[in-house]
Amino acid sequence: MLLPVIVYFVIFHYAVMPGAYVAFVDYKLNKGIFGSNFIGLKNFEFLVQNGDLWNITKNTLLYNIVFLALGNIIQIVFAIMLSEISGKWFKKISQSVILLPNFISMVIVGVFAYNIFNFNSGFINTMLTGMGLDRYEFYSDPGIWKYIIVAFKIWAGTGYGMIVYLATITGINHDLYEAAYMDGATTWQRIRYMTLPILKPTFILLLLFGMGGILKGSFDLFYNLIGTNSVLYPQTDIIDTYVFRSLVGQFNFSMGAAVGFYQSLFGLILVLVVNFIVRKVEPDSALF
Repeated sequence: MLLPVIVYFVIFHYAVMPGAYVAFVDYKLNKGIFGSNFIGLKNFEFLVQNGDLWNITKNTLLYNIVFLALGNIIQIVFAIMLSEISGKWFKKISQSVILLPNFISMVIVGVFAYNIFNFNSGFINTMLTGMGLDRYEFYSDPGIWKYIIVAFKIWAGTGYGMIVYLATITGINHDLYEAAYMDGATTWQRIRYMTLPILKPTFILLLLFGMGGILKGSFDLFYNLIGTNSVLYPQTDIIDTYVFRSLVGQFNFSMGAAVGFYQSLFGLILVLVVNFIVRKVEPDSALF
């Protein structure tokens, strides 16, 4: 059962590692990767000097920190709420409704967003004009898209993460809750002193996994919401969209590879550092 997964990682993750050499050459299609002129760290120097690296790193980090922190908190809240619901059918329907956005393509989400925020015929601007107010130009305001992107990300990812926490809660021995109830513990006290401490290792594990990809933004979400609207780039451009434009728009393979190499290296260091801290504070919750 593990063999297909192992083959996948060997072919698409390990066998392609020599391709990282592209980041250190002036890549030319007719010369190939190892035939192109070696230029060392010049691709990285250019990224640092023109300010792009700092901006896309800052945006990617801030977005993913919010996704991780706010996302996990909301997932835990929904998992606890569902676990406290006694109605069997209502619980199943609620769980399905919350999980459904996880299966919706981000292309469809982009269409939803356009129909909501479009200047001429968007739902919000139609409501504003109907109330006698001026239209609002959403696609010219970079600041507001920080909140829109976070809202769509939380909406789409809450269901999947909630199931992980709900599975942990389901695995708790029900006798413990009955004993606490018999001792006079309120619902909030049972959640605070029993459920939340038991969820702590799961939270730390998911946090460590999330840290590994903290510089890997949700490309499909950002690209389908923002597209090629350069007005919004200062607040919404992340590493993944920058690499995509470097490859598709500018055909700058070396620059794209340099950003990708930096992204992977930074993620590796971050996971090692966070895991080291967790191992010192909570040894049983560390990855290694």
